[in-house]
Amino acid sequence: MIDFGEHDRLGRRVTLRPVDDDNWRAVADVAPRDDQRAFVAALAARYLLLTMRSDVWTSLAVYADDTVVGHVMWGVDDDGSRWIGGMVIDAAEQGRGLGRATVRTLTAWLAEAGQPIRLSYHPENAAAAALYRSLGFHPTGAMEDDELVAELPTPRPPA
Repeated sequence: MIDFGEHDRLGRRVTLRPVDDDNWRAVADVAPRDDQRAFVAALAARYLLLTMRSDVWTSLAVYADDTVVGHVMWGVDDDGSRWIGGMVIDAAEQGRGLGRATVRTLTAWLAEAGQPIRLSYHPENAAAAALYRSLGFHPTGAMEDDELVAELPTPRPPA
């Protein structure tokens, strides 16, 4: 379990856990709002299949206390950078700060490797752009397929 003490606006503790025999169905059923389907898969099941068929990505279940509320995946690129992808918070759970808590939890954990952390989002996804910018991600100018790449500066060790 990945736990950095983050909570949503309802006070629920947000943790990231491996997808396993007990939670995979709940993760697979996570679905965004209809207006978000231009930017993310209609069901998190697509991301689960991607991680099963790829050596690059690892899926994690997003929990609020003991309830599955979303999906996020992470991977390591050839240059050692860490990537965040496939984040979906269930439509019924949105607006509660879960996306923010998920990214903060995952970036805190990934930062332990001391490598840049990157993600990408569609240029028309204003909500994602605002969220990532508010968390310190900066557009790099690079594109990944049809998405903008953003990077969280590598934390420097104390002097």
